[in-house]
Amino acid sequence: MSHATALIPREEALLPAGHPWTRLPAAGLVTAAAGLVLLALAGGADLKRGLAAWLVAFVYFLTIALGCLYFVLIHTAMQGGWGVAVRRVAENAAGTLPLFALLFLPLALGRGHLYPWVHPEAGDALLRWKQPYLNEGFFLARAAFYFVVWSAIALWFLRLSRRQDDLPDPRLAARLRRSSGALLIPLGLTHTFAAFDWLMSLDPRWYSTIFGVYSFSGSLVAAFAFLAIATVSLRRFGPVSAAWSAEHLHDLGKLLFTFTVFWAYIGFSQYFLIWYGNLPEETVFFRHRLQGAWGDASVLLAVGHFAAPFLFLLPRATKRSPVALCSVAAWLLLMHLVDVYWLVLPSLPGTNGRPGLADAGALLAVGGAFVGTFGWLTRGHPLLPVGDPRLAESMAFENV
Repeated sequence: MSHATALIPREEALLPAGHPWTRLPAAGLVTAAAGLVLLALAGGADLKRGLAAWLVAFVYFLTIALGCLYFVLIHTAMQGGWGVAVRRVAENAAGTLPLFALLFLPLALGRGHLYPWVHPEAGDALLRWKQPYLNEGFFLARAAFYFVVWSAIALWFLRLSRRQDDLPDPRLAARLRRSSGALLIPLGLTHTFAAFDWLMSLDPRWYSTIFGVYSFSGSLVAAFAFLAIATVSLRRFGPVSAAWSAEHLHDLGKLLFTFTVFWAYIGFSQYFLIWYGNLPEETVFFRHRLQGAWGDASVLLAVGHFAAPFLFLLPRATKRSPVALCSVAAWLLLMHLVDVYWLVLPSLPGTNGRPGLADAGALLAVGGAFVGTFGWLTRGHPLLPVGDPRLAESMAFENV
């Protein structure tokens, strides 16, 4: 069977020598090392606070990678055309997921300092009742399972997508399309249970059936913000900048706008249902977050994570402007960090909730590792899926 010829030669889609992105692996390694030193100095006196900072950084960057994997699978399953040109950036970000199994080790080793169900108080009937699920062995086994599922999906897709670069075979595209819809099921389920395990069980007496969807919506906001910034960076410096037009930025902006609204909808739904039910075991979550400084953080999220970006992203011109889109994307990445911080710290009584050197060190360490691995995955491989049969359609895409 004859195969189609790639629209863009493979060699023309590679990062050229001297491109700023070629320095990402080294820069990420140096940043991660500096972050570890800073975290050791700042968190050595308070191990629990240091582990809390690591959990915030871990969840923050993990959700970006997971959100990118969602985008890749959903876009492929729905046979979208416009996003083929930006899909490889998302594939490389999702390809960092195996790294997070290594980054989880400090949390696994320090679980007794974060999760009260590890050492329940004597006579605590509720935690005894939850012990078949909330126990150390099953907790670690589930975490290992999550990382296996995420890594297998991300690396399998990336491997087949890269195979298309050398062998533009429509059958590979068809295989990816057929599998992507089915793979969304284990991805969604494992993400939901990971949110239960690593965030909701910080306060094992509280529960919310919508919490997994809340984590999913935040992941998509962060992922589209990351993709917008990465795409604009490649348009400015990239060797294949013609592949990314204002039309692609426009659609990334529309998705960023959509999931900003969806995040607010899910967050308000969670709050409203708990407020309406008025059950003490549910309202405790918001009681901690609506008092004192955490009340200010709640207001900041309502305004900064929803109202301000909602108004900013409404105009068509904003979504088509590289500077404007990158500005709001960077702001939403900051708000996503505040959101993760807001989820973790109030659930850990006795810890200092003010941001400090431990938080900066953890963010530098985990972020440096994430960015360095992402940069390493982009080297030596095309920045576009040059063998995908729908690349021409993507490059010619126009919003109507």
